[in-house]
Amino acid sequence: MKSVKSGRDGRTRIIEGALRRFSQDGVSATTLASLREESGVSVGSFYHHFASKEHVFGVLYAETLADYQREFLAELVSHQDARAGVESVVAFHMRWAGEHPERARLLISERPPRKHEPGGAEVAESRRAFYRQVSDWWRPHMKNGLLQPFQAAMCYVLWLGPSQEMCRLWFAGAHTPTDEEIKGLSEAAWQSLRQHDE
Repeated sequence: MKSVKSGRDGRTRIIEGALRRFSQDGVSATTLASLREESGVSVGSFYHHFASKEHVFGVLYAETLADYQREFLAELVSHQDARAGVESVVAFHMRWAGEHPERARLLISERPPRKHEPGGAEVAESRRAFYRQVSDWWRPHMKNGLLQPFQAAMCYVLWLGPSQEMCRLWFAGAHTPTDEEIKGLSEAAWQSLRQHDE
């Protein structure tokens, strides 16, 4: 029983240390040695859990994305009103980024793992399931003439693109968003995504 616990703790320490290093230095500038040092694990312990730095990144990215998507969907489906759903998700996105800045930096700044890379298959499947569930919420509002047809890429850009840019400024220390600005981002997302009368 003790070995199971210590194994779990070792993996957790590596993931948490990697999050700190990747957030501060970026994945490409982070070395395997600095990852082990940050995590406080031995070479043997590291390789017991992960095959490489890229393996750690893939697992961390996939887990972070899944956590974000789960909370996103919980926020979205709690609203039956189309405008409330669209606007509340923008506010959620900014709140989540503020509460989890290291994880938000990872999702915003790093390229997702590709299908053939560690974590890539999990990320691809997670995204398919996520977009399917968002589309399920979206479809009735589209049929009722409230929201534009759901096209995943355009929907993402119009819905959260401006918020992502605001987060980049925030994380760079260039600007801290105000409640009024977040409200403005929410309203702009609604105006971009709603159906307009001809």
